[in-house]
Amino acid sequence: MAAELSALNGLDFLSSADLNGAQTQALLTLAADIKAGRRNPRLDGKVLGLIFSKASTRTRVSFTVAMARLGGQTIDLNPSVSQVGRGEPIKDTARVLSRYLNAVAIRTFAQSDLQAYADAASIPIINALTDLEHPCQALADYLTMQEAFGSLEGLTMTYVGDGNNVAHSLLIAGALLGVNVRIGCPAGFYPLEKVVAQAKAIAAGRSEIVISEDPAEAVRGAHAVYTDVWASMGQEEEQSTRVQAFRGFCVDESLMRHADAKAIVLHCLPAHRGEEISAAVMESSASRIFDQAENRLHAQQALLATLLGAEG
Repeated sequence: MAAELSALNGLDFLSSADLNGAQTQALLTLAADIKAGRRNPRLDGKVLGLIFSKASTRTRVSFTVAMARLGGQTIDLNPSVSQVGRGEPIKDTARVLSRYLNAVAIRTFAQSDLQAYADAASIPIINALTDLEHPCQALADYLTMQEAFGSLEGLTMTYVGDGNNVAHSLLIAGALLGVNVRIGCPAGFYPLEKVVAQAKAIAAGRSEIVISEDPAEAVRGAHAVYTDVWASMGQEEEQSTRVQAFRGFCVDESLMRHADAKAIVLHCLPAHRGEEISAAVMESSASRIFDQAENRLHAQQALLATLLGAEG
């Protein structure tokens, strides 16, 4: 495990595809060890910057607490009260922040903006969510699934809903880990074709990547059933039309009957009870949603410790 993680020291984490399968699994193992108190990596004196152009609860808080638990500190570079939001070129901001900070986690819209930071910075840049991917979320998701079943080998993850950034990272990370990943979504809301092709290439026959317009078929026999809001940030004006388009795609008791008898339920939150997930399923014994939210903290501790070369 040490060799897989040491190779990531000083690198960026812009996409789930920035890791290979062994590195992804090693990060999950480290996160589990940190959570259980078996490992205590330290980042004393290190500073993480946060640049969030989109609203955030779990990502902002989990990164801040993760850094504190590692012995480091966090600076919130709110674009509305810094030059970041006043048109300073990304390359200039990135070069200056590289002189002050040890890493920057960025939540923004375009993946190209994130890449621009990475191209100019000399410190690790972390994707805290873009319109294309949410790779830190996927680490927590598969950590939660691994906790529930002990191993990811031979398991099936089904995501029901919009083929968005979360779906993209689940596809790529699942392919890296050898998990079968199914996406159940209506026509017109598929994940990007290039991401599906990328996941299939990574899976290389070791696991299945399936896109289906039949939610019951997508969920059939699945070990984890995952959903997200139907209208992501920036799509709020589409809410009413999406509710119509996603009719039949609510993760409710009826849909869950098609899953494995021991299936768990996941949601990256915030949730709209009664839309993409029923209140009964969200509060059921199958729900691991709040374990999943907690695991953002542990997965990001593992990620920060790895990228910044922590000891312990």
